[in-house]
Amino acid sequence: MGFLAALRFLTVFPVTKSKGEGLEQLGRSLAYFPLVGILLGAILAGLSYILQLILPVPVVSILLVAALVIMTGAHHIDGLIDTCDAMVTGKTREQRLAIMSDTRVGAFGITGACLILIAKYAAITQAAGFTALLIMPMLSRWALVGAILIFPSAKKTGMGFIIRNGARWGGFVAATLLSILLSVIFLGLLKGFVLMAGLFSLICCLGLLFTRLFGGLSGDNYGALVEIGEVLSLVLILILNSSSLAIPSSYIFKLPF
Repeated sequence: MGFLAALRFLTVFPVTKSKGEGLEQLGRSLAYFPLVGILLGAILAGLSYILQLILPVPVVSILLVAALVIMTGAHHIDGLIDTCDAMVTGKTREQRLAIMSDTRVGAFGITGACLILIAKYAAITQAAGFTALLIMPMLSRWALVGAILIFPSAKKTGMGFIIRNGARWGGFVAATLLSILLSVIFLGLLKGFVLMAGLFSLICCLGLLFTRLFGGLSGDNYGALVEIGEVLSLVLILILNSSSLAIPSSYIFKLPF
């Protein structure tokens, strides 16, 4: 039930709601967020493999960015837009929260969305690897789980409050163990740990910034963290791949592509 709740919340995949399942189930489904991420990553990797047979890498990258937006229903992008508008336009916490709840879209929100999509396109084009596509959605959602538990809710209503209220540290531990396992398998022992530590540190820095501006994190902030986390994951993978970190070959999983 928890995995299906996470899948229904994070994607547009047609998942039937279980009998008796309520909104409080969302908070308890956090342990499955990275699992949903790896599913999205597997779809992206499969699409990349097929599309690169007939299309150049830049075109494939654009299609992959579009596919991820479609599979997630553009919910995270919407949160990023509202967050950017509120951060720049609002002068007080109350104004910022009100702006995030406004259905209108401002110039700063559109600019932020365009920049994050361009950055994701560029990072995917440069990474151009199945491993990066596989674990990028997983790690961004894992980092989000940690941020949800560490930082308070900005509001006492809304989806973000419901998720935060139902969140448990046990879910984060389970999500972390899964993420560590898959990161080590696909990236190697040292790179896997360095990537996760670097990403989590950056997401926590953003969480601190959002908490200072909004008094906590809202559902829109959660969406923004997912989008930013995906880009940060790709950028960190690029940095690690170009670095001189010594990775024992016995710890690296070789993909059959």
